[in-house]
Amino acid sequence: MAKLKPFRAIRPRADLASTIAALPYDVYSRKEATDFVKTHRGSFLAIDRAETGLPASVDTYDEAVYERAASLLSEWRENGSYIQEEAPAFYLYELVMKGRSQCGIVGLASIDDYEQGVIKKHENTLAAKEADRIRHIEVTQAQTGPIFLAYRRQERLAGLIASVRETEPVYDFVDEEDVRQRVWIISRPEWIQTIQDEFEKIPSIYIADGHHRAASAVRVGQKQRAAHPDYTGEEEWNSFLSVLFADEELNLMDYNRVVKDLNGLSSQEFRAEISKVAEEIMSDSIPLRPKQKGEFSLCIGGMWFLYAFRPEYRNNDPVDGLDVALMQEHIFSPILGIENPKEDPRIDFVGGIRGLSELERRCRMDAAAGFALYPVAISELFAVADAGRLMPPKSTWFEPKLRSGLFIHDISG
Repeated sequence: MAKLKPFRAIRPRADLASTIAALPYDVYSRKEATDFVKTHRGSFLAIDRAETGLPASVDTYDEAVYERAASLLSEWRENGSYIQEEAPAFYLYELVMKGRSQCGIVGLASIDDYEQGVIKKHENTLAAKEADRIRHIEVTQAQTGPIFLAYRRQERLAGLIASVRETEPVYDFVDEEDVRQRVWIISRPEWIQTIQDEFEKIPSIYIADGHHRAASAVRVGQKQRAAHPDYTGEEEWNSFLSVLFADEELNLMDYNRVVKDLNGLSSQEFRAEISKVAEEIMSDSIPLRPKQKGEFSLCIGGMWFLYAFRPEYRNNDPVDGLDVALMQEHIFSPILGIENPKEDPRIDFVGGIRGLSELERRCRMDAAAGFALYPVAISELFAVADAGRLMPPKSTWFEPKLRSGLFIHDISG
């Protein structure tokens, strides 16, 4: 059963929250991050990507980068930009995008739950990306990016969240992406106890996003355990910063694809090959969006074509039955010769937040064809994780993105 702990968050002074809150470090290239920090003084990105304040000649993973991150965090705490809660608390974090709200509980998840499979994964991680965040945590002695976790709705937790939302938030602002951000402190002892009791009834929680941040935080904790064999389990590094959302709260968007060429085929020949595995439903000069699982649309030659996979090519396997897997097995690999989409430079991925117009733009600019997919359902993600398997590459796109810098977990104590 899941363990969740309250903590003494390091968080921005109320009047600085909107300035400090930043998108996750890994949505930026180095140049993008550097340019952003130059024009957004006081953004947490200056700590999350501390190389932005160093000469371009300094390697992104140089030790000086992590030392700068630690120095900046210490400076912001000392000058009052950050304050620390006096007593452990949970927090409620709401994001409202285009009128749609999602509320998550901010607390500390357990390394033991991660190791024992109570916290379930659906992606592999890369050692190099883990190493970066491990050093960031070790040198700053802080977990600065929350892990995005999901759980199946619990009525009592839903009721508690509704009650908390009736109180006064400590933060309420609209960010530069036009997403409203609100935060409440959950400090009442009876509410804290209810949250812990209810999560202890939940057999599984799931990493929706942040696999590398989770793995890095766990690795730091494991190293600390090895260095302190008499640990009690209550040390701060035994837990990691998380935001937990009920499944119904989440917004999964399509994660689309463009390809650079048609593997020597003409447009007509390519569509003829597709028609062997998928039925053409309709065509139009305006974008066509898939309406249900099993459908996809093709943008090619200034036209859009909507398809549905033929029944004989579908299946109920939690991984192989996903639309992204069907696309890979029946179109990208056999027709286009793209065997490894993670490494093949002929394919690129376009987050659904960019809209179908981005696929059209790419097809005019540098792509031979674009593919719009139907979004993966959160229940499908849960099924993959429950089966102990992995999602195909670039399967899920969550919006809105959680902000970094609003909650920091000090692991030095």
